[in-house]
Amino acid sequence: MRSKKVFIIAEAGVNHNGSIDLAKKLIDVASNSGADAVKFQTFKAQNLVTQKARKAKYQSKTTDKDKFQYTMLKKLELNEEMHRKLISYCKTKKIIFLSSPFDIDSIKLLNNLGLEKFKIPSGEITNLQYLSHLGKLNKKVILSTGMANIREVRDALNVLINSGTKKKNIIVLHANTEYPTPKEDVNLNAMVKMGKVFDISYGYSDHTLGIEVSIAATALGAVCIEKHFTLNRNMKGPDHKASLEPNELNSMVKSIRNIEIALGSDKKIPTKSERPNIKIVRKSLVAAKDIKRGEFFSEKNLTAKRPGNGKSPFLFKKLLGKRSQKNYKKDQQI
Repeated sequence: MRSKKVFIIAEAGVNHNGSIDLAKKLIDVASNSGADAVKFQTFKAQNLVTQKARKAKYQSKTTDKDKFQYTMLKKLELNEEMHRKLISYCKTKKIIFLSSPFDIDSIKLLNNLGLEKFKIPSGEITNLQYLSHLGKLNKKVILSTGMANIREVRDALNVLINSGTKKKNIIVLHANTEYPTPKEDVNLNAMVKMGKVFDISYGYSDHTLGIEVSIAATALGAVCIEKHFTLNRNMKGPDHKASLEPNELNSMVKSIRNIEIALGSDKKIPTKSERPNIKIVRKSLVAAKDIKRGEFFSEKNLTAKRPGNGKSPFLFKKLLGKRSQKNYKKDQQI
């Protein structure tokens, strides 16, 4: 039985397009959906990419004609003052502010701003200096594992733990960094495998279209679900096309909460709601025809019919060959 509710992260990412007003509208949507946290991305373009680092294929399709990441990312930075405003706004909307730091300076900024939970993006899973610095803070950590193999996940966890982060405070997120992720590349079974191999809490960072994979991950034991959302998929920007719109985010959160309830207990017992149906739906042993006292019970004169408030049909074989102690009319319970 799941001990805690799924931690749902509404991933605003860079879908604010560099606008504080858009960012606040995204917070409104996340808060209204019932998500636990809204997450942004913290980076300095100059620390994140070289001037000539090329865009990913999906980024080239959804942004301007410039070939390089630097120009795109520079427009999407959130400065310290913007962070403070967004953190303050999240408090008024009663939703947790999260952000993924993409460099050590960004880790320091978020730590100074008082964040207690840090989300490590997939691209930093092999960044030793980054992991070591973050590990020393001994915060709660959510580690995305897109593009990684099992050895790289193990190495990253070892760095975090050996640097000072408690294993119990780490959640590993299975992920695929293609936007959108083809269904055949989701491999949710790998999420469960990581949990077993590392004996660690696990979840899923969902970049597929739609909401069904996040719901399936919840049913498979995910304790954290992260999903990109936007105000409108037709907006310009690298991640809008693979993001949920507000009504879809609402549906996803509602569905996950329903699945949590439905998973319930691991005890196989009649539930409170169905107990009254036992007598109505189950059957009892009855006379298949009139039976006289002293007559032997047989397959010809015994059968099972509703209601189920008499002797269980499971006693059928025990009665065969025994004499009836009284007269029975057809359909009378034995």
